[in-house]
Amino acid sequence: MPGNKAVAYIEPGKVEVQTIDYPALVLKDGPGVNKRNVGRKCEHGVILKIVSTNICGSDQHMVRGRTTAPSGLILGHEITGEVIELGRDVEFIKKGDLVSVPFNIACGRCRNCKEGKTGICLNVNPDRPGSAYGYVDMGGWVGGQAEYVMVPYADWNLLKFPDKDQAMEKILDLTMLSDIFPTGFHGAYTAGVGPGSTVYIAGGGPVGLAAAHSAQFLGAAVVIVGDMIKERLKQAESFGCETVDLTKDATLPQQIEQILGVPEVDAAVDAVGFEARGHGKDSDHEAPATVLNSVMDVTRAGGQLGIPGLYVTGDPGGIDEAAKVGSLSIRLGLGWAKSHSFTTGQCPVMRYHRGLMEAILHDRVQIAKAVNATVIPLEDAPKGYKDFDKGASKKFVLNPHGLIKRRRASTSARTR
Repeated sequence: MPGNKAVAYIEPGKVEVQTIDYPALVLKDGPGVNKRNVGRKCEHGVILKIVSTNICGSDQHMVRGRTTAPSGLILGHEITGEVIELGRDVEFIKKGDLVSVPFNIACGRCRNCKEGKTGICLNVNPDRPGSAYGYVDMGGWVGGQAEYVMVPYADWNLLKFPDKDQAMEKILDLTMLSDIFPTGFHGAYTAGVGPGSTVYIAGGGPVGLAAAHSAQFLGAAVVIVGDMIKERLKQAESFGCETVDLTKDATLPQQIEQILGVPEVDAAVDAVGFEARGHGKDSDHEAPATVLNSVMDVTRAGGQLGIPGLYVTGDPGGIDEAAKVGSLSIRLGLGWAKSHSFTTGQCPVMRYHRGLMEAILHDRVQIAKAVNATVIPLEDAPKGYKDFDKGASKKFVLNPHGLIKRRRASTSARTR
């Protein structure tokens, strides 16, 4: 069988493209693979030739050394590909299908999956509920920043695009269905965003921008994005968002009041997570509870908070012993006093991806434009990670087989 080029985490600040084994319909031993998953047969799975696979901010946490990810872990949980091999038990997915892969790995058989809670499947990760490709403590399923990948439980997990030619014309939008578009939508939806809402999105990275575009799609009257990087604020403004610069001395409520006339919003989304920094004069150092406390501060009484930003139970780079195990100084009393509702955890992608696919195919959203989708070869992944870490306002899309045409990609990202 052919080899398989893939992006591996080596050490903090370093990834490299390696040649690994071509995937098989069995989970083999390797970096990060749970010992109880080794040898797990997957006749219900398929092998994909990857058309597009994206670099995610969640990957960046690992690459910065802010998790317990082992050296050699193959990265990548945002996957779109063509089915080239079928397991014996696959019934409905066919060879040649072009599909989106939810980043959640779900069995479709457990109680949580049957209730639509695919982000916390009970059967795919022996250590705890929930799993994902190429991610630390998620069972060890091999990541998809590669040329080929194995996807288990294919009939359940895969979203087939109805027309391959149409899908390839919109591939930069459709590649966002594996994670950040549903995740951003989940953040906005669980924050209660609806027609006429005023919304604050904390963080102007790709998930924050996806949440902002989702809030617009849901009918928000005003969407405000807060960040410290001017390039990201400019990107948010490019599709109609208001922005606040969190390095300024003016407080977040003061800046929101300058936009809305009142210092609060109807709904808020935390798209930052545990590597949050302080605001204003404190923006030069990490303060992991800042965003959670600030969104409670600016959300009206009775409002809802969507928290798709990642929080972890193990952070070797945490600022203190509490932060290293995910214990943060959150003003829960403030949230209680204001009767806030919180939604946290992995986005259950399958709850949203079909509807969002239809919105893309019928030109109701332009998610690639919103997140500034930028196509690079698989070999350039190390540079993509470095640029992303510096705050580049781009969503890097890896093109392992050259199937995304450069002309189409650049035009799509800029003008759609």
